[in-house]
Amino acid sequence: MRFHLIDRIDSWQPHRCVTARKVTSVHEGHWRQTPEGPQLPLGLMLEALCQAGTWLIMLSTDHRKRAALLTVREAVSGVPVRPGDILRMEAEVVSHSEEAAVIDGRVTCEGRTVLEASGIMCALIDAEQLDDPADTARMAAQLLGSTKAAA
Repeated sequence: MRFHLIDRIDSWQPHRCVTARKVTSVHEGHWRQTPEGPQLPLGLMLEALCQAGTWLIMLSTDHRKRAALLTVREAVSGVPVRPGDILRMEAEVVSHSEEAAVIDGRVTCEGRTVLEASGIMCALIDAEQLDDPADTARMAAQLLGSTKAAA
């Protein structure tokens, strides 16, 4: 992943769910300017949720598979995200096979929902076709810190 929107994976259960977070910064260049001040665009909140889901797939398959977004059935935004907010992404696998997965999830900030998405359909592709496996393993170790998968 070249555009990283995940700072930490807090917890995960193989093929079931993941919780991750992102600390936003005013120094990031993707803020949408509004009369109320800078706001994180809906597409980037959705991207953060999808990246959490991708990490769940990669961790669940020992980095062999990676999720590539195909479609999103529905995405609804709530309150705006401002610089300095901490986003919490929660993704849950609704169904999966060797070729595809469907994920539902939400992004929250201080307990408030900022995005809910359902029917996030992803193709599962060989991860080594996209990234160097050693780089992926290093990034996973950084994101996980001391987090272990629940049995």
